Amino acid sequence: MRFWKMIKDWMLPVAMVTGASVYLIYDALPEPMHKAGPVLDQTITIMQPALIFAMLFLTFCRIEPKELKPHRWHWWLLLVQGGIFTLLGLAAFFLQKFIPGTPLGWIVVLESAMLCMICPTATAAAVVTRKLGGDVPGITTYIVLINLLTAVLVPLMIPLIHPAADADFWTSFNLILAKVFPLLITPCLCAWLVRYLWPKAHRRILQYPDLPFYLWAVALTLAIAVTTKSIVQSEMKFGLITAMSAVSLICCAFQFYIGRHIGGRYRPRRSVSAEIEERGKEVRKVTAGQSLGQKNTVFAIWLAYTFMTPETAIVGGLYSIWHNIYNSWQLYRHR
Repeated sequence: MRFWKMIKDWMLPVAMVTGASVYLIYDALPEPMHKAGPVLDQTITIMQPALIFAMLFLTFCRIEPKELKPHRWHWWLLLVQGGIFTLLGLAAFFLQKFIPGTPLGWIVVLESAMLCMICPTATAAAVVTRKLGGDVPGITTYIVLINLLTAVLVPLMIPLIHPAADADFWTSFNLILAKVFPLLITPCLCAWLVRYLWPKAHRRILQYPDLPFYLWAVALTLAIAVTTKSIVQSEMKFGLITAMSAVSLICCAFQFYIGRHIGGRYRPRRSVSAEIEERGKEVRKVTAGQSLGQKNTVFAIWLAYTFMTPETAIVGGLYSIWHNIYNSWQLYRHR
């Protein structure tokens, strides 16, 4: 029992170490054993969306439809993500347009920062937010809003940086919607159908509040294994990888900090006691911090390969390491 409790308390670090170790062991195996690689890649490609769907379904099962509504802090977070992404995109455009011969590494670093800023909130963020005592409906609403903003801003900015790209605005817009919205809307509809048409099953699902957390641990193991693979197989220079690591770390720390800061400044419309207000302030700080800081890094990798310079794809994996280390520390401190 003590061993199991220790595993539960350190679930995220265990998942990260397991994911990295599994790939490194596989990479060290004799060459004939690598024939299973394509099958394993295909399995992970299928499992990751399935796990995301299951986590969102379980999350929506615990949320009343009327609870999904925008709050004032949502608009500030959208302004931060969209505004900084736009400024970074304009900086990359001016470098390419007015400073011929700009090193590719500079553009890659700028695009890496753009990805870190505009990448939508991870679907698993609702799981962590619940564990930390935050507002699950609030962060779930933000997940929908930031995906909409990403679908609009990315097609607007990409032609400035990569003018030779074949996709126009509507093609890019539809590509992004087709990528993210089936995994956002379908779990929501399924959860609410179960809530109203099969209440007995709905009550049974609610008896397992920690199940999404365990599913996330499995998803995190797979994500870290894929990240380790991308780093090991990367042919980029060490200096560029180091610069991208630093950029992803700075973006991660900044977004968690500014998210918590914005959440802490939000005040309810009606007056409450000082004790309730202090508790509410912490709830908003946690929720806004996770909304801005915890990213859907699998989507970031796809975004990089589809629209950006392909080398930037590695930054999604690097960011996932930083935000999961911070989440592990938050959960440890919360316990």
